Amino acid sequence: MGRLERIKAIEHEMARTQKNKATEYHLGRLKAQLAILRNEIIREAALSKKGPGEGFDVVKTGDARVAMIGFPSVGKSTLLSTLTPTQSLAAAYEFTTLTCIPGILKYNDCTIQLLDLPGIIEGAAGGKGRGRQVIAVARGSDMVLMVLDASKVETQRKLLTKELWDVGIRLNKQKPDIKIRMKTGGGITLNATCELTKVGLPIVRDILNMHKIHNADVLFRGNYSIDDFIDIVTPNRKYLPCLYCVNKCDTISINQIDLYAHSKHTVVISCRNKLNLDYMLSCLWEHLDFIRIFTKPKGKRPDFSEPIILKRGSTVEDVCLRIHKDFVKKFKYALVWGRTVKHQPQRCGLKTVLSDEDVVALYTK
Repeated sequence: MGRLERIKAIEHEMARTQKNKATEYHLGRLKAQLAILRNEIIREAALSKKGPGEGFDVVKTGDARVAMIGFPSVGKSTLLSTLTPTQSLAAAYEFTTLTCIPGILKYNDCTIQLLDLPGIIEGAAGGKGRGRQVIAVARGSDMVLMVLDASKVETQRKLLTKELWDVGIRLNKQKPDIKIRMKTGGGITLNATCELTKVGLPIVRDILNMHKIHNADVLFRGNYSIDDFIDIVTPNRKYLPCLYCVNKCDTISINQIDLYAHSKHTVVISCRNKLNLDYMLSCLWEHLDFIRIFTKPKGKRPDFSEPIILKRGSTVEDVCLRIHKDFVKKFKYALVWGRTVKHQPQRCGLKTVLSDEDVVALYTK
């Protein structure tokens, strides 16, 4: 029996098994076996191919890469042509886009590479259509922009999320705070900083044994599920922010628009009528979670023309490294203006966490 047949058999077994306390252990083992098989398929596909495929090998440029994922004819090409100078072919038939088409979007002094990817179909994770190439590009991106047809939102969102989940992409989910420390003997030990109600030592031990780990200390810093633990044990998991973009809002009722507009991580637009695109860009910026840091040369005014783009939570040390690694070695102190500090300016060290639009002046020894 091949891997795909084994996957289908396990999925069938899981579907017909009732979920209750008595079957938790059995379902946990099945989920772990499923994760191992899927990971083997992904690894084999990565080793067997020489490259991403014709038209998919796009050099990453700018401060961030955003992959537009969606079914055929949902408006990805129109959105790219509307937001960027790039003109992507759009037509009233499916699979108009057959390769990866990049466009450059400028927003808040940040350069964002927007990728128009071919529409994927159900079963893309298993290789249908050009699904694997499209998903491979998504894995290498900083964010996913899932474009949905307003008349089929829930169906498309559920199917696309499943396809991405099957290849290890987790959308709008934080990586579980679970630590596994290998050791030379003593078996498996399980500790936690809170009460664990979803997992126990037997299933943790079995999942680790499946991955040929027989001696380790496991620490849960949260009441995580079996799925969360499998994600930590299984390699190649990717945690990405995702903005659900509901297009063609002019084809649905105002009540439906209001429902989707108040959903988490969701924005409602119309590419054809250019409705709500400015708000979509602000949501895109928020999901990328970037901050802008302005530098101030000694004795001069701050340079507001080219900010340094960093992830939220970055420090003065990250600013130094972005300019040149020698700044860390020769660092003396930094003067910071902005929301980070109480006094304007304030003397700070390398570990000071910065806020959006802070001004930083670096002084060296």
